Amino acid sequence: MMYHAESFAKDGFETTIVGYKGTTPTPSLLTAPGIRFQYLSTPPKLPGKIFVLLAPIKVALQLLSLLYALIVVGRPPEFIVVQNPPSIPTLAVVQLASWLRGSKLIIDWHNLGYSILALKLGQQHFLDIRLTSDMLSLCAMKERLVHDWGLQGLKVVLHDRPPSRFHRASATEAHELFLRIPPFLPLLSSDFAPSIHPPSSTIRTALTSGHVPSLGADIFSGSSSPVASFRPDRPALVISSTSWTEDEDFGILINALKKYETEAKRRATANLGSKSTLPKLLMVVTGKGPLRDSYMQRVLELEKSEKWQWVRCRSMWVEAADYPLLLGKGPRSGLYKKARIVGANLLILTGASDLGVSLHSSSSALDLPMKVVDMFGCGLPVCALDFACLDELVRDGQNGRVFTSADQLANQLMELLSGFPAEATKLDQLRSHFDAPDGRRNSPSPRHQWLSWEENWNAVIKPLL
Repeated sequence: MMYHAESFAKDGFETTIVGYKGTTPTPSLLTAPGIRFQYLSTPPKLPGKIFVLLAPIKVALQLLSLLYALIVVGRPPEFIVVQNPPSIPTLAVVQLASWLRGSKLIIDWHNLGYSILALKLGQQHFLDIRLTSDMLSLCAMKERLVHDWGLQGLKVVLHDRPPSRFHRASATEAHELFLRIPPFLPLLSSDFAPSIHPPSSTIRTALTSGHVPSLGADIFSGSSSPVASFRPDRPALVISSTSWTEDEDFGILINALKKYETEAKRRATANLGSKSTLPKLLMVVTGKGPLRDSYMQRVLELEKSEKWQWVRCRSMWVEAADYPLLLGKGPRSGLYKKARIVGANLLILTGASDLGVSLHSSSSALDLPMKVVDMFGCGLPVCALDFACLDELVRDGQNGRVFTSADQLANQLMELLSGFPAEATKLDQLRSHFDAPDGRRNSPSPRHQWLSWEENWNAVIKPLL
């Protein structure tokens, strides 16, 4: 919703963001004119065993806090925009507030609330909310809501897209990034990572003479100053983002990495030639959530017990704020550390990666992974776990690959990274999709056309306002 708020403000609306205090908003939102923040009181966290018993109390507290913010505070707004989920009690409250204050209600549907609730309570529950709506994140969701739930009102599809500031990172940006996160890099043993000598080299980049062209280098004409280029001995950098919850099976990725390690060892001893050689693979997983520590403990135990030589998997988490790099230890173990990076650096990390992985499965099979949208915005191909409507975003063999099992993911990693970096032909073919002039825009199907967030907003939503 941060992109929505920023777009409303740019269109001249006085915009109030109502929400819970927590993750720091993006810098562009904090500096945008006409935006103010109104924070709700934070509801108590409920243990899983007594969730059903205490949930009504939690809902009542949320309801009172939200009613006060929407009905009592400030002038009546022209529009009230709410994202779903969460559904309870948000949808009922904003509907009431829109009636009482004479505001137009816009619901931004990203998923179905009852399917999210089913992850906590199981499938045997019932929820039926029928409200007017305006904005949906994908075509399949629009068809489902209209057909099965009788959704009323004006309905438009606004596909999630990244802002225009998203881009593929240059070698200079990547070099500066990896110089800024040295506490993260010592976790990689010397037999895995190439030798580094900051500030002249990092695990991915090195400074070279300004007059020596190099593949991937940023060359400044007429300058003798050192410039950054990507190292030919660098490991492949694969990135994934996860919420570390039950709806994303991180075990698929762990098993795929195990298979990659085994095959990389076999190919190294078989001496199959440069085109078949697999590179060292550095897997970086961003995000935070309840299952992160247990999964990362499992990964590091595998690295140690099975003596992994070709794969390393590390966890980082991100706050979209501008403060120095911080480093901390896991609460239950000293086996791994978590690097905390500002949001701008995450954007560069994504743009400096070679491949993305999405484990998003969708509780309703109707919401698309925003992480893939961001990766595409940085020109990064993605291997994505398949589900019903994924083809509205990922087109197998064109901008990424689609898998259904750990075996398929492992085979795709090996297929795309064979010969990396000089001879990774199939990976280069996927990356070329993002390099073609307006290649992502020209599509016979509107659902496959690729515009920036700003272009998409101006074409779909702004005329309605």
